[in-house]
Amino acid sequence: MCNNAPSLVPPSEHRPLFSSLSIRSRPIQFPVKTTAAMTWSSPVPAALLWALSFFAAHRALVGSAQSLPPARFDGFVYAEHRVDARTVVIEAFLDPVCPDSRDSWPPLKQAVDHYGPRVWLVVHLLPLPYHDNAYVASRALSIVNLLNTSATFPLLELFFKEQVKFYNAQTVNMSKAAVVNYIANFATQVVANSLKYAVLSGFQNSQTDLKTRVSFKYSASRGVFGTPTFFVNGFSLPDSDSTIDYDGWRSIIDPLIAAQGDPLSANVYPY
Repeated sequence: MCNNAPSLVPPSEHRPLFSSLSIRSRPIQFPVKTTAAMTWSSPVPAALLWALSFFAAHRALVGSAQSLPPARFDGFVYAEHRVDARTVVIEAFLDPVCPDSRDSWPPLKQAVDHYGPRVWLVVHLLPLPYHDNAYVASRALSIVNLLNTSATFPLLELFFKEQVKFYNAQTVNMSKAAVVNYIANFATQVVANSLKYAVLSGFQNSQTDLKTRVSFKYSASRGVFGTPTFFVNGFSLPDSDSTIDYDGWRSIIDPLIAAQGDPLSANVYPY
């Protein structure tokens, strides 16, 4: 699993958040503008400054949360078909610049193709922060998906195929703008010539940035912190941190389908 972030060491003892904060008795003074020059107002207690900062931060957090929940369920659906109560649902959390995500994709795709409409696969993007170009690559996938859904997975596979181009060391001397332009031009390979400008201009659209952020937040809401991670019928697989081969997927999915039997009817939900 791509999860090489620094390990988190728990504190030796639990301490309340505010127990270690001490408010100095020394008052804080704010500058106020006068008609003559800048002077200092009367002292303002530090406690009041803390309260004002708290409410300002709370207001900012409320504003940033207004985009959630999204209008549509997050993720890229691998194959569009009807989903009923017997459909096995697989959620895959992948990073387009993660080597383990790359290695896990072919056997997963093979298994999903084998089962056809009995299995429904949705891919969620989790651009890991220690992969420098993962977020821009994920945003490129979101842009292409908005323009042509049939080009989404070809682009994901193209990222996997030529992944080495986007490793940290390969772009360490490039500016952020240069990396964005490089990846945007790379993504145009999977769309028609008439859509190439739309891909490039998509990086100037704040909505594509928001969509990529929503994907990251969705992963966090499910407790996912590494890639690849897989959920089957809503439950995380215990061995998600290792690549599951085709036989492994068969051993997971076959019993689920066999256990369903052959009911006379099932509720059908179109997606």
